[in-house]
Parts: sequence; C-alpha cells; structure tokens
Amino acid sequence: MDSPSFFDDAKIHVHGGDGGNGVVAFRREKFVPRGGPAGGDGGDGGSVILEVDPQINTLVQFQRQTHFAAARGAHGRGKNQTGARGDDVIIRVPAGTVVRDGESGAMLADMVATGQRIAVARGGRGGRGNSHFASSTHQTPYVAEKGEAGGRRWLHLELKLLADVGLVGMPNAGKSTLLSFVSAARPRIADYPFTTLQPNLGVVSIDDEYDFVLADLPGLIEGAHAGAGLGHRFLRHVERTRLLIHMLDGGSDDPLHHFEQINQELRLFNPQLADRPQVVAFNKMDLPEAQDRWPQVRKALQSRQITAFAISAATGDGVWQLMRHVGQLLQNLPSSEPLVNEIPVFRLDETPDFTIQRQGDVWLVQGARIEQLVARTMWQHYDAVERVQRQMEGMGLLEALRRAGVQPGDTVRIGTLELEWLW
Repeated sequence: MDSPSFFDDAKIHVHGGDGGNGVVAFRREKFVPRGGPAGGDGGDGGSVILEVDPQINTLVQFQRQTHFAAARGAHGRGKNQTGARGDDVIIRVPAGTVVRDGESGAMLADMVATGQRIAVARGGRGGRGNSHFASSTHQTPYVAEKGEAGGRRWLHLELKLLADVGLVGMPNAGKSTLLSFVSAARPRIADYPFTTLQPNLGVVSIDDEYDFVLADLPGLIEGAHAGAGLGHRFLRHVERTRLLIHMLDGGSDDPLHHFEQINQELRLFNPQLADRPQVVAFNKMDLPEAQDRWPQVRKALQSRQITAFAISAATGDGVWQLMRHVGQLLQNLPSSEPLVNEIPVFRLDETPDFTIQRQGDVWLVQGARIEQLVARTMWQHYDAVERVQRQMEGMGLLEALRRAGVQPGDTVRIGTLELEWLW
C-alpha cells in the first residue's frame, strides 16, 4: 500500500471582513423634541488568522479549499448602538510553515511555535455614525461613514520540516535504512534510486537522556539547486536543520566525488548550507568493497577536518556511536529562531499622496488615502458630500485638478466612483 502524499506547498486567498457602516440617526424620545445625533458605529470586520497546530503535519487541506473569508462587521444602529464585530477565521497550519506574499514573494512569517498566530488579512474598520460629526455649529449632521474594506491577498505557503538533523546524500545511500534503525519511523525501503520521494521524520533517543528529530530527505542529484529532480522541494527542508549527516554510499565507485557533488548542490541553492555542521556517515561497511575504500575516504576527510564514521545501517554496526556524537554536537548548537515580519496595515493617515492621469475625457485620480475616503463616503447624504469636498480641498486635490486642466463636464474617476466636474 502506498504511503500518503506529502503536500508541502500551497497557495490560498484570504479576505478580511469588511467593516459595518455607520448610521445616521437622531434621538426620538418623549419630551426631547430636538434630540441630537445618535447614530452608532459599524462593527469591525473579522480577520483571517494563521495558527500553528501540532496535530497537522502537511498542507494537504489546502488542496481542497483555497479561499478563506472572515465575516463582515454589523452595521451601526440608532441610540448609539455599535454593530457587532465580524467573526475571525482561524486557519490551522503545521509547524514549519513559511508564509509569503503571493505577489511579491516577501516573507511574512515563519510559523514554528505551537499556538503561534499571525493575522494575514485584517478586517476593515467600522464606519463612524453621525454622532461623531456633531459640532457647536452643526448639531444635526447627516453624515456617516461606510465601513472600510477588509484586506485581501494571495498567500504562498511552504512547509519546511522542523528537524534538528537532516540526512543528505545520493539516492540509495541508505538514509531510509538508517532512520528505520534508530527510530520508530518506517519509511519504504528498496534497493533502487529515488526510493524516498517524500521526507520522513523520526525521533532518536540517546540512552534515555535526550532525543532529537532526524529527517530522512529525498536524495539529491546534480542540478537539484536549479529544480532538477526533486530539487527545491528537497532543499527547502534542509534549510531549517541545525546539523547534517552526510551519508556516503561505500558501495559506489567514487564516494568522494558524490561528497563534493552534494555539497556543491547545497552551496548553489543557499551558500549558508555549505557552512552547516556536517558529520559524514560512510555506509555499507558490511560490503567488502566498502571496507576496501574506507581507509582512503577517511584519510581524505580527515585532511579537511571532517569527522567521519564507518557504519552499516543494515546491521547497525557503528550506528549508535554516530548518533551519540551527533547528539553531543546538538547540545552546543543554537536553536534556529523563527522570522516574523509585521504585515503592513495601511490607514488613512499613512498612505501616499494621490496621482492624476488623463485618459481621454476622464481624469483618473489614484491614491490609497483618497480612494479610501471616497469609498467610505455616503454620497446620498448632502452633509457627507459637503464634508468630502472640504477634505478634498484640504488635501489639495481640487486645486491639482484645476492646474492639470480639468474642464466643466469632464469626468473624474476615483476608485470605482465617477464624478462630473461642474466648476
């Protein structure tokens, strides 16, 4: 029976909930003939949040579902009642998930700790009700705001295994056999190249004193750094390990050439991998040809100050000496720290200035701040229209359009809204 597929790459779309609209309302109570504004605010939209779940170990769930949307906030109501906040959507991911922006490829978070959370699409703010716009000179404002749109984006998820030690080497070097000997892991094993097509993890316990996670990773071939064979799918898992066991096939014609070839692939993919601590395991010492080659290989590696062990993963000879040495090295190596970048949340006062372009008879105005202002305005209310025009004047937009040469009757497009220039 085939082992289940290992999904370590996915793309998903996330959409934060829109904020609820503020409302125009006034007090209508007995004995209060001229009640003031009492429009409540809209509720904030829910956010889409990634959370590390230790019970999940692949990204297979995203083969079935790729779109996730949080709930929008409820609209405000009279009597200064604020709308309810939209519910968040929690997406559970395995430890080791790297989150990247789907368009730029920029890293947003490295999800490694159980329970770690990051908001990847924030909910929009609720619009303000008319009670916020009263002043000493304007006590009955017919002004309220629409809710802000929730953030939305495509994300690229990559799973990099959380293993202390990675087994690297050519296909059929004996990595799977070693893992099955030292741990409870049971990878499929056969005597032909590319047996391992997916990573396998095992926990190695050393004399009941300490343990570490060992990853048997698919074999490398020449050109793997450029994506040949399993290529990047293999190499991404090596990046997170703290130490490498480099297995050499003692039964091959030139194990030292294989040693150089593997290290070259690691170096070309990520120069830091070439500096990762390595211990060489010269395998298949149960074979006469391996025993004949071992003295030459040991001498060559010693000249490079590389520690090497002669083992037989099939019989277990020398295996635990190797594992104890690796365990001792790990005691003195630092743990890798996760990388978390703050996801920018653009607010009205943080956005860049507008730009103006002419496209035939249409003047196209672009800019996050002005587009958001227009989108949140309730154009059916006269007071709201007056307010947004005052804000446009204060931003310098109207004067900039005049200098650009806008004429009466021209169309000005801001976001999805088209306005006619009258004067």
